[in-house]
Amino acid sequence: MPYKLLIIIPCYNEEASIAALLQQLLQLSLPGQFHKTIAVVNDCSKDRTAGIVSGYPVVLLNLPVNLGIGGAMQTGYRYAQENGFDLAVQMDGDGQHPPAELHKLLVDWLQTQANVIIGSRFIVKQGYQSSFMRRGGIGYLHWLNKLLTGIHVYDSTSGFRLFDKKAIAIAARNYPDEYPEPESIVIFSKQGLTIAETAVVMQERQGGQSSIRHFSQLYYMVKVTIAIFFSFIRKNSKHG
Repeated sequence: MPYKLLIIIPCYNEEASIAALLQQLLQLSLPGQFHKTIAVVNDCSKDRTAGIVSGYPVVLLNLPVNLGIGGAMQTGYRYAQENGFDLAVQMDGDGQHPPAELHKLLVDWLQTQANVIIGSRFIVKQGYQSSFMRRGGIGYLHWLNKLLTGIHVYDSTSGFRLFDKKAIAIAARNYPDEYPEPESIVIFSKQGLTIAETAVVMQERQGGQSSIRHFSQLYYMVKVTIAIFFSFIRKNSKHG
């Protein structure tokens, strides 16, 4: 059975890395049952990101204002839903997620049929492991999500993840704005979706700068804790 796969790449000022990433993805061979389409969501970049992307045979979704990672990803998931994709994979535009690792998410999905597959750098501890401070924060978020949902996700901030149709439909309708990766685990859990984690190898960003700086780590953790808590206590909508 063929599966329509949309690879969603949210981008904000990624001119230094996006061309290499798209070249690798376009050359990537996937198992025959997966038919890939690449969609770049340009989150109102101020650099040459949009111009570079327009030179490749991919879908370019230009946002008129900067929505942040959550809004950019929701745009991609809405596109996936409206165009009948069976699966959607999120990959960062900074090159942290090597295209060669994509098959691991697909294989895990074929084996488990989980609604959400999260690529984790901490299961086998190979490749880029992030800074000590960030690993500490990610460990805290693992504990918090486990406390609220009972689900073990060791790399809850990972933006390398696969959604099936059920998860796409939920994300297209309701996706967190500022801290979508850890917060969405609570949302999906409340909706009864199955969440799995598979080992992947990541690398350092290939250009640009992270939106989370060292001085704002504590601020980030406080805000994401509050966001996760409110997602936990918020009632589900009638439509999920």
